[in-house]
This record gives sequence, C-alpha cells and structure tokens, in this order.
Amino acid sequence: MAADRVVLPLGLAVVLVLLHGISGPNFRASRGYLGCSRLLRLRGGLVESSPPRISGVGERYLIGDILRNAEKFAGTEITVKGWVRSRRTQGKGGSLCFVVLSDGSSTGNLQVISEYNITAGHDDIISSAAGTGAAIAFRGTLVPSPAAGQAYELKARLASVVGGVHIQDNGTETRVYPLAKKHHSLEVLRTLAHLRGRSNLGGAVARVRNVLAKAIHDFLTERQFRYVQTPIITKSDCEGAGEAFSVNHVSSSSLTPSNLTETARKSPENSKYFFGQPAYLTVSGQLNLEALCCSIGNVYCFGPTFRAEKSHTGRHLAEFWMLEPELAFADMNDAISLAEDLIRQMANTVRERCGDEINFLAKFIDKTLPDRLLEMVQTPFARITYSDALILLRNASRKESRGERVMVEEMHWGDDLKTEHERYLAEEVFKRPVIVTNYPKAIKAFYMRQDGTNDTKRQTVSSFDILAPKIGELVGGSQREERLNKLVRSMDQAGLDKGLYQWYIDLRRYGSIPHAGFGIGFDRLVQVMTGVENIRDVIPFPRVHGSIDF
Repeated sequence: MAADRVVLPLGLAVVLVLLHGISGPNFRASRGYLGCSRLLRLRGGLVESSPPRISGVGERYLIGDILRNAEKFAGTEITVKGWVRSRRTQGKGGSLCFVVLSDGSSTGNLQVISEYNITAGHDDIISSAAGTGAAIAFRGTLVPSPAAGQAYELKARLASVVGGVHIQDNGTETRVYPLAKKHHSLEVLRTLAHLRGRSNLGGAVARVRNVLAKAIHDFLTERQFRYVQTPIITKSDCEGAGEAFSVNHVSSSSLTPSNLTETARKSPENSKYFFGQPAYLTVSGQLNLEALCCSIGNVYCFGPTFRAEKSHTGRHLAEFWMLEPELAFADMNDAISLAEDLIRQMANTVRERCGDEINFLAKFIDKTLPDRLLEMVQTPFARITYSDALILLRNASRKESRGERVMVEEMHWGDDLKTEHERYLAEEVFKRPVIVTNYPKAIKAFYMRQDGTNDTKRQTVSSFDILAPKIGELVGGSQREERLNKLVRSMDQAGLDKGLYQWYIDLRRYGSIPHAGFGIGFDRLVQVMTGVENIRDVIPFPRVHGSIDF
C-alpha cells in the first residue's frame, strides 16, 4: 500500500501467527490483541500493518483516522461511509458535486468530490435522495485539496446511496431532514434526541463519554477492584429519601404461602405483589456492594440508578448512571484518595485522548475547559470540614449584607449545602474541586460511621462530598458504620423497618470490617470533562420529570 506501514518485530509476528493461524499469505489479527482489525502481511521476515479499518460488508476507514493520518493515507484508495453534512453542485447539470461527509468518529468532516463520467453512481449522489442527512458510501483516492478549508479530500471513483432522505409532503406541511447545516440551540437538539448524535456537540460528548467509561473500568481494574453487578430492582431505599420509583406489579392471582418468603408471609397484603412484597427501582447499589465487599474485597458497580425527583434543574435526571466503588478494610481517607485520584486521572485521559473534542468544546461551549482540565490534573483538590466551610459561607453572607456582590444564602450549623453554596466554595473560594468532610449526622444516611465527638448537639459522620466548579456535588461518600450497636441505633433514629435490613445488619454480626465507598454521578462527570452545563445534554436520551419522549 502507498500508506506508511507499521513494522512489527518478527518475534511478535510469529506469536500472532500461532495465535490466529494463517490463511494464504495474509491473516487478520483479532481486536482482542491489536485493539482493532488490521490487515497484516508477512514480508521479508517482518510483519507490516496497514492503517486500522472497520470490519463489515465492504470494509471502510474511519474519517477520524483519515484526518489524523492524512499523509499516510494520501494516494491510497479507500472506502468511507457516513452521513451527508452538506452538499453542493457546480457545473452544467451538477457535473461536479462536493459532499461533506461525517461518520461520527471525529469532530472533523471529509470532503468528497464526485464527478460526472469519473464517479460511478454520480447521478445518485446529485439526486434529492442524497441530500443532507443521507447515508452514502464512497470509494476513492485521498488527495491534497487545492481549495481552502481542508488539507485533503477524497476523489470518488465509486458512490452509492446507502440510505436516502425522504421528504414527506402531506399537503399541509413538508417534513425535511431537521438537522440542516445551521446552528441549533441545545433546547432544539433535545427535541431531536434521536438525531442529536449527528450534531457536532452530540458526537463530541458521546465520544468523551465513551472514553471516560472505558477509562473508569481500566483505572479500577488496574487497582485490583472487581466489577460486579448489583440489582436494579430492590426492596429498600438506600438513601432513605423516599424518592424511589415503585415497580409493584399487582398480580390478578395471589401468590400462595409456599411461594412467599418468611418476611413476605408476615403481611397478607404481600401475596398480591409479584415479588411477595413492595419493590422499587434502585437508587444505589451500595448496600449490595457492601455485602460483596465484605466477601471478596474491593468491588465496584457501574450502571443505571433512578430517583423520582420532580426536579427540572440542569443537574438532575430521573434515570442516570452511577459509579460506586467500595473499599474493604478502609476508612474515609482511603475512599477520598481513590476518588480524587480517579477524577484527576479521568481529566488527564480526556486531555490525552479527546484533543479534537476538547478543542471543539472550548470553541463553542466553554473556553475555560482546557485550562480547568489541566488545573485538575496538576493541582491537588482543596479539603475542608463542613464546620469550616460553614464559616466561609457565613462570611460570604456578611459581605452580601454590606452591599458586595456575593449571592450566598445564610446558613446555620446542621443545614445541608445547597448548589449555590457548593459552587461558591468551588468557584469563588478555592477555584478548583474541593472536598468537604464530616457532615452533621442528622442530614446524612443511616449507614455512615459516626465520628467520635463529645459534642452531642453537633454529631458528625465520616462522610465527604467532592464539589466541582460549575456543577456542585460530583461525589458523595463515607466510611460505613461497621459497629453493630451504632448501626442499629442509627436505623432506629431514622425510623427504618429493621426487618427489611436483617441481611445488611448480619454483615456487622459476622466478621464485620471497616469499609468505605462513594458514588460518582457519571453524567455529572461528563459535564465536568466537557463543560456542558445542562445534564440533559450529556446523556443520549434523558429521562426527567414530565418527559420520556424517546
């Protein structure tokens, strides 16, 4: 091939040959070893690799790879497939057609030139079915572009319409492809969630989200955490906030006593429920994680969670993704260290692997994003106790009373921090992420370990939040209460039915250990890493109160 080649040592080549087998002079390495499918060729004792391709019917190259390695692809005949971002014709009868193509692999696009008498299928490319939004396949040669706007372009030899656009006209209205080449507000894009991924912003966020998800698994796996799956349907509200979605299916025929658990038999009403008792969508996998943590060591889950909050802010979703690590034989400080390391590593990964996306987001969404990510990587997070944070917030309230422009509501000890308080601390006081520790016991969940304090009126727990600029709370965690008598007392104070939690209490009866953990809202983490302010714009199909259109 005309493209430059990656040369592998003979020893590695032999290993690959033995692992995968040879069919004729060529063989294909699996993605499990090279990350993507590559055509390898034995030549002169060395194995030479072509640029990465995507397997499928009629193999294609990713536009993102082409743009990043254009000089290597120059002069090479390649196949690309994607969606038309724009199209214009020139000459008599559209003898020359310029198509801007995107396949979602990059913020950049590839210009393709289709010419009459040169490109087979040219007539299809200039038809109405091949307009903006159409899916098209091209095969041609990458050449330097003589025009401004792009360094290289594809001169097509073959072209075909994979999926055309269909203009609908019912006599009263005409429906055309809604993502024409113009600016679309975030509000408009939310109404087009099924097509939002084709927009520059939707594609950029999706790619960052993908990189973050993989990097999280890599980070925790390298640290000997086991990835486990916790139930989505539960019988308890882990947070105790009463915001769980009910999934109670009432059967037309009651369960017989033999089908009910001992707990379910205690109430005749339970026989009508599918599970023999009321059930809910999970708000957290933490309680189940603790059971596994106290059996197999460090674990984590990463999946959807649900909260029935009637909130319409840019920070809340009814269905969102949560990462929850749980550390065995650990205290709050261990959990804090892991959480900070993870976030800073994620920022570094995004900087290294999503350069095009970060540049795009800095240009159109948040110009401070590159500097904030770099600061996050280079500078340790600030750390302060809840009580000391309260002093800072009170001082801010006094400044406001003197006429200075500080909009912070006055707080008293025992009040929970509101978003305005969280953001003030992160954005105005510390100007970076800040860890707030040791919150009042009364405003935290029952499972958090009570701190040793002589002040009975100001009891605190070994809990922490990590607050991020522009977001507020990003992480919430704690050391868990491992002492049986104190856990039971906390449950009584919270008014919980201990009968629902006997299995959880058993963890303190049989070989209890100190352990700690935290939860990171994955969608909020994507917000931090992209600068996108509204959480509905960083998840493909947002679920919020009053909206479930897609």
